[in-house]
Amino acid sequence: MKQLCLRVLLLIGVAVSGSSLAAIDTYEFADEKTRERFHQLSGELRCPKCQNQSLGDSNSPIATDLRREVYRLLTEGKTDRQIKDFLVARYGEYILYRPELSSHTLMLWLAPLLLLLIGLVVVVVLVKRRRSVVQSTTLNVAEQENLKTLLEGSDTSSEAESNKRD
Repeated sequence: MKQLCLRVLLLIGVAVSGSSLAAIDTYEFADEKTRERFHQLSGELRCPKCQNQSLGDSNSPIATDLRREVYRLLTEGKTDRQIKDFLVARYGEYILYRPELSSHTLMLWLAPLLLLLIGLVVVVVLVKRRRSVVQSTTLNVAEQENLKTLLEGSDTSSEAESNKRD
């Protein structure tokens, strides 16, 4: 039992230590502003391999290469716009977490608004229908009187039938 526990602990240790051995990129920056730009760009750009990770969060080889490319472009003095345009030209708008508003991405930006408007219209229509059903189920005075006479007539006829049975 003791050896089994030791083996399990060893396996857990090996599994945990493997993730800590992941490559950590270290880059020398000319100033703090460039470092901040690098980290901001790494957070705004999506890893092409990973479904929902930024370049800064991903450990995939393509993310490492793209971080290196972003660093190279920053050291060459490129602006954030130029770096993003360069990467979009190579990998498409998918690489941007927040795609630019253009004719290609218009539906992406307008779809949430359209769905919200459709939802509001559906709610308004349902509320109006419900109100009309409630209003149509209430009886006006003439209908209430008619119902009262019918019920009174049925009460007297049901009493007469019960008296006949006795």
